[in-house]
Amino acid sequence: MPTYRYLALNPEGRRIRDVIQAESERHARQLLRDKGLFPRDLRAANEARSTAGRGRLDANQLTDFTRQLATLVGAAIPLADALQMLERQASQAKVRALLLDLVAQVREGYALADSLKRHPRSFDELYRTLVAAGEKAGRLGPVLERLADYLERVQRQRHKARTALIYPMALMVVSVAVVAGLMTFVVPKLTEQFTQGGMQLPLITRVLIVISDGLVTLGPILIALFAAGGFAVSRLLRQRRWRLRWDGALLRVTRIGELVRVLNSARLARSMAILVNSGIPVLEALNVSRATVGNQVMLDALTGAIEKVKAGIGLGRALDQSAVFPPMLVNMVASGESSGTLDHMLERVADSQERDFNQQVDTALALFEPAMILILGGIVLCIVLAILLPIMQLNQSLNL
Repeated sequence: MPTYRYLALNPEGRRIRDVIQAESERHARQLLRDKGLFPRDLRAANEARSTAGRGRLDANQLTDFTRQLATLVGAAIPLADALQMLERQASQAKVRALLLDLVAQVREGYALADSLKRHPRSFDELYRTLVAAGEKAGRLGPVLERLADYLERVQRQRHKARTALIYPMALMVVSVAVVAGLMTFVVPKLTEQFTQGGMQLPLITRVLIVISDGLVTLGPILIALFAAGGFAVSRLLRQRRWRLRWDGALLRVTRIGELVRVLNSARLARSMAILVNSGIPVLEALNVSRATVGNQVMLDALTGAIEKVKAGIGLGRALDQSAVFPPMLVNMVASGESSGTLDHMLERVADSQERDFNQQVDTALALFEPAMILILGGIVLCIVLAILLPIMQLNQSLNL
């Protein structure tokens, strides 16, 4: 059934923009009038624009949609009716347009997985593959439940990773701003009195004056250079060879590299566990799970491991030869292959890696705050000493 976008006025004269599903434009206008609305503009929704992602679901909306759909399907509600119920609950017109398109496709006899392909920016390959497997096996409800659990875990990991980066960066920015403010506004006014008096200043005071004068003179230039450097780095990282070097450097940093390995390994193991448990062959599960690996070095290593698996080498051995993935992941995969419980082992290693990641992030954050306070305190102490020492010298000379 076609979808129409409309602009209408309600009885109070307020403008309303939304979407509606109807058999024809005339039918759509009649449905709007039945709702007490006065249509001003009515147009057929452009399928190409919808496919391009106008009705894209963000991470929270996708997780909520998956969880609610799993609950409705698990309650034996027909798929088309379940989608229609979710569409009626949607508050955003763009999301409603996407869901209306899914409803129309399912009512016309298309499988849900095929309908999701029309919106690749909302539903990635992993999502579509799992839905297709669930439909084929007649276990769509349980598969959607596992998929919703996975999406919630990914969101928690994302939030944890962002917290691990945002909090230290914010603390560093505040610390730099405080020191820069002292050096450019406070220190010059105080040290001006010393330089005019012709005093023999201590070394720490002379160094402070040089730094302060440099920041006042070159401050705007330094800010511009940092901004240009940041822009240039972001552009370079879009190129594969530079991204490969950057990601390789991250892996070589002691703590950061370990966090990157653990996070990407947990995502890979979790997605593969869901796929294998849903009946997807291991090789196909590997290809689909590639999208969950964010580090280019680890992604290339996984691609090489996939080629080795195609050649007949076991997955555990292929991952071991890459020398990139954590030993726990390699050993658990090898054990799962030999015992025929690969999905169970992948779930266990995913749980273990996620716990390890959370513990490392918590520890790093706990240590970073006092470290930054000590560094900032040390800098402020140097500034205070550089100002107080000349004052003490002046007092001593006056007492003499």
